Amino acid sequence: MGTNKKIPVDIALLKKYDKAGPRYTSYPTAPYFHEGVDDKVFVSHIHNPLTGNTNKDLSLYFHIPFCDTLCYFCGCNMMVTRNQGKIEQYLTYLEKEIILLKQHLGDDRKVIQLHWGGGTPTHLSPDQIRRLGAVIHKYFDFQPNAEVGVEIDPRELTRDHMAALSEVGFNRCSMGIQDFDEQVQKAVNRIQPESITRDAVTWAHELGFKSINLDLMYGLPHQNYKTYSETIDKVVRMNPDRLAVFNYAHLPNMIKHQQLINEAWLPSGDQKLELLKLSIEKLNDMGYVYIGMDHFAKPNDELTIAMQNGTLYRNFQGYSTHAGIDLFAIGITGIGMLSDLYVQNFKKFEDYYKALDAGKLPIMRGVALNPDDLLRREVITELMCNFRLSMAKFEQKYGIVFENYFAEALEQLRSLASDELIEIKTGQLRVTDTGRLLIRNIVMHFDFYLMKKQGEKPQFSRTV
Repeated sequence: MGTNKKIPVDIALLKKYDKAGPRYTSYPTAPYFHEGVDDKVFVSHIHNPLTGNTNKDLSLYFHIPFCDTLCYFCGCNMMVTRNQGKIEQYLTYLEKEIILLKQHLGDDRKVIQLHWGGGTPTHLSPDQIRRLGAVIHKYFDFQPNAEVGVEIDPRELTRDHMAALSEVGFNRCSMGIQDFDEQVQKAVNRIQPESITRDAVTWAHELGFKSINLDLMYGLPHQNYKTYSETIDKVVRMNPDRLAVFNYAHLPNMIKHQQLINEAWLPSGDQKLELLKLSIEKLNDMGYVYIGMDHFAKPNDELTIAMQNGTLYRNFQGYSTHAGIDLFAIGITGIGMLSDLYVQNFKKFEDYYKALDAGKLPIMRGVALNPDDLLRREVITELMCNFRLSMAKFEQKYGIVFENYFAEALEQLRSLASDELIEIKTGQLRVTDTGRLLIRNIVMHFDFYLMKKQGEKPQFSRTV
């Protein structure tokens, strides 16, 4: 696949297929997690010789839930606080969780990926960043080429924050922007001038960060074609290695603080699609490659190369170049992933602290994957990451006849094939360039849980 290939944007097709659906950072998706999975189940899977990835690289995720102010659009698990006592207490308990987890991992497994997310990890002071970094390196060894990334908020950032991050090993960062238009920023309570964002990018370059990602969001109040186009121009002039362009999911019934957004100010469905089309076409023209699911990267970026090589992967942090490694999430609400198990930590501080005080890993819920889940997860991942699939590969690995096992899905996909979103040939499925924008709609046909008719359906964001 050529690196400069332009993605065609057919608004009529996008409107036709705009519906609610999962983002597939996991399969089964988080609404199907249940409390039958606890710390004992988690530990048993870690030690199971058939499924535990002993002596393999690790991916670590640390959830830092604290923020300085509330962004009205935010869908993350976060807490607005300036209480340093609460933050210090949380850091103490992160170390407690590490100690409990490390007992089950041994000393010969090295970290190949580390990510701090939030909340706002840079709401920690520089000294707190150094403290947590030192704790992590005390208990874990790292591969020399480890990817060590952090989410940054330029609004409360100092150069000392960036220096502290560099000192403890971070070499990648991601910064939220959403939109530089002042009217949009006021409507979502995120005042972030271009100048402070540019300073943060400059510091990251000066301190040797290898990769910088900038986040934009379309569908926010007061956004329009002209001002959003200007925001994209300003962002590209900062020369990020990667860009994420997210669709704002307005779910005020699920996310209460989104009720602070005046719905009359939101762009219409047609306007949102125009903003999406604008984003894709401008970024393509400016040399960025569409990776899939909101993400763009430079032609020489690792994500682009992995997509071309067919080695791209997807997990709870989004697209990744490392497949098949255990992901352990530390901190409240964190979701971890073993080869056949997902687990989520308690969401409330008191429950999280209580479990750790009792000497238990703070697992609230999860789901163990059955053989059908494992098969469908691999099909969905293959299509979402590499946009093509060889049926023979799955037949050899899983002992199935693909066209029989997925007869219903293939039949449903024929209407998408008639719209030229996917090509179904003997032994092959291939997502077209147009279909890549609707990949969620395509893979939903392989989702057993969505096909089940009984029970209440979970609420998902729109696919476009």
